[in-house]
Amino acid sequence: MKPRILAGLIGAGIQASRTPALHEQEGDAQGLRYLYRLIDLDQLQIDSSALPDLLTAAEQMNFTGLNITYPCKQVILALLDELSPEAQGIGAVNTVVWRDGKRIGHNTDCLGFAEGFRRGLHAAARQRVVQMGAGGAGAAVAHALLAEGVGQLSIFDVDNGRAQSLADNLNQHFGPGRACAGSDLDSAMAAADGLVNTTPMGMAKLPGMPVPAGLLRAALWVAEIVYFPLETELLRTARALGCRTLDGGNMAVFQAVKAFELFSGKKADAQRMLDHFQSMNTSL
Repeated sequence: MKPRILAGLIGAGIQASRTPALHEQEGDAQGLRYLYRLIDLDQLQIDSSALPDLLTAAEQMNFTGLNITYPCKQVILALLDELSPEAQGIGAVNTVVWRDGKRIGHNTDCLGFAEGFRRGLHAAARQRVVQMGAGGAGAAVAHALLAEGVGQLSIFDVDNGRAQSLADNLNQHFGPGRACAGSDLDSAMAAADGLVNTTPMGMAKLPGMPVPAGLLRAALWVAEIVYFPLETELLRTARALGCRTLDGGNMAVFQAVKAFELFSGKKADAQRMLDHFQSMNTSL
């Protein structure tokens, strides 16, 4: 009998997610019976306060694991039994697996963004970078950016306390002065080599840009983690100015590669999953 995997994604406004198709196609290619379901808080008309019940239900229905996305990546921490070293250091979880009756939280976003960054923005200047957003995805991306050699990261968030908390965490891991909570966006953007958006701004359900268009300039590189739509207003505006850009597709694929391996116990074919993701976008 083929090995069976039942997985899912919990998040808000996720109907356009490519993740189910990525996992199921790779499962088919490896001879697995692999089913991946969307658990959309918006569609169910509930919020993150329902997480305890959702996890219990998934447990009772013998789910192998779950992916977790906005707005649940930090809320879920209190509901888990163990955290991987990456999830512990980052303070956010995007993947939960059940092992020996325990809920174990992992973070594959950090590895996913780092791989996309290396591929898509190779040799880009990285002395000063501005990051918009300090939530669960923002924490993972910030760790990846500093690990990839960003000199100083200025973090902006609608909740300045959250930005400061993330900066403090980063400075403990990477050394004093590597990160700060931004206070003057205009000045930070003027001095920056790159800009990364880790907020949900730009998603189909949250259109718009996380920074004013007037702060962009051709010498700046711009990276996104939003991937539906793949070309956000931020990326479209930046490309029109001549900026180097990185869309959210690479992070989506490479975090899914690692999550697939955690769920299935089998090594994923990263290039096959990347090719499949790209074929889904060209077929739209």
